[in-house]
Amino acid sequence: MSLRTTVMSTISLYFPPNPLRRKIASTAVTFRRFYSLSTADFQTLTSTISPLSSPTAVAVASEFPSVSSNSSSARTIDLRYLSCSLPEKRPLKVAVLLSGGVDSSVALRLLHAAGHSCTAFYLKIWFQEDFENFWTECPWEEDLKYAKAVCGQVDVPLEVVHLTDEYWNNVVSFIINEYRNGRTPNPDVLCNTRIKFGAFVDAIGDMKFDFIASGHYAKVVHPDSSDKNEPSTLELSKDTVKDQTYFLSHLSQSQLKGLIFPLGCIQKEEVRGLAKMFELPNQDRKDSQGICFLGKIKFSEFVARHIGEEEGVILEAESGDFLGKHRGFWFYTIGQRQGLRLPGGPWYVVEKDVQNNVVFVSRNYFSVDKRRRAFRVGSLRWFSGSPPRQSSTQLQCKVRHGPGLYNCDLAIEEDGNGDEIGVVKLSEDDQGLAAGQFAAFYQDSICIGSGVILESWDDQGFPVCAKAIEIANMKDKSKIGKPVKIKNEESDHSKDNCETAIIEDTQSQRVTNAIVQ
Repeated sequence: MSLRTTVMSTISLYFPPNPLRRKIASTAVTFRRFYSLSTADFQTLTSTISPLSSPTAVAVASEFPSVSSNSSSARTIDLRYLSCSLPEKRPLKVAVLLSGGVDSSVALRLLHAAGHSCTAFYLKIWFQEDFENFWTECPWEEDLKYAKAVCGQVDVPLEVVHLTDEYWNNVVSFIINEYRNGRTPNPDVLCNTRIKFGAFVDAIGDMKFDFIASGHYAKVVHPDSSDKNEPSTLELSKDTVKDQTYFLSHLSQSQLKGLIFPLGCIQKEEVRGLAKMFELPNQDRKDSQGICFLGKIKFSEFVARHIGEEEGVILEAESGDFLGKHRGFWFYTIGQRQGLRLPGGPWYVVEKDVQNNVVFVSRNYFSVDKRRRAFRVGSLRWFSGSPPRQSSTQLQCKVRHGPGLYNCDLAIEEDGNGDEIGVVKLSEDDQGLAAGQFAAFYQDSICIGSGVILESWDDQGFPVCAKAIEIANMKDKSKIGKPVKIKNEESDHSKDNCETAIIEDTQSQRVTNAIVQ
């Protein structure tokens, strides 16, 4: 990068671009004079520049690394922190999703420092009416207070967008229906595709923003050419632990083209450091956890309210022993160990009989012979518009949020309705494959798309013995009697004498055929 380009990119760190341009008519002339200076003049001038006392150029704590300094009394942002904020395209008109948390607040400040014209938006999706004070724990007022304070530091306008109805119709109702059918949906993926970068974009469509930005840890690379048909790409964040491309993997190409993620080039610890540097009012606020619309409400309470409770039995998969009762199969997902309230564990949910409201559990969930590495995915969506072709590049897969990536093989087939189905074979075993979750696919560091994990996977689902299946099919469960006294695992040999059977349906048989072929 030339000296002139570097200095022009740095000017916004010293002079607040938007307020200055609005209030001082001669600013444009001043900037043109910067462009006309020779290299020697640039060096002379910039050696004497000192930052204004604005939040954009606040001195950073001495223990925070990765900052550059042109004097002993002032330190400014390292330009590499702006590399995902498109400073070379300044000034852009950017709509920034602001939650009141640290990540989105730092994203806003980086875009502001890069010289863009920002408007912040707070999405109000909390339910407040007709819920009999069920949402009294929701912290939306506190979130909004922080969002206003962050915007007030740099004179960025903040607007509140009400999307309660859209969230209920497109996300919450879908989640409820999926749980009723024994699947485990991912609310974060749905929220991104249908609300944050769906309904919200529609709501502000008349305002003609160049890009939408948020505090996601991901990187969007837009083509340099003027060819609008050339696709943008979604790449892994620099912070692979915080990386959120999994949650963004089901976006469409048209959605991706309109996005900026300023934090995609920054580590989480650096974001915290920048929050202190900017003196953000929420700099010490903890990261939010859980589903965005629930606040402090437990998800089990939400499910109980909207689906209800129906008593069912818990059976040991290997022996068929009646171990206890549960509140409804929809409260459990494959691989879950919490909430079973069984002694002698740890116990894990290994299968669910949706029709008979039976939950099968085991203490041997991590046995080598019961691990799964093949499954099917539907509802496929590819950023390029088509599935990946066979190439020398190894395909990788994420089956959950986190840094873990499996090498995998992917075969595209059609189901009975003519829809694309992907048959996935992982290079290693995985215990947490749950129907309704997403599988995201990658080539090198690029996320190429994703699909929804279907009910069935390989031909070796968790073995459930014939006795357990027989009990599950009993219409009158009262004839089972009382739960057995659970023995310690090392002294319990009853499962060794139990003839096992695989729970199969027509879908799992199709998976078996696909894998064999």
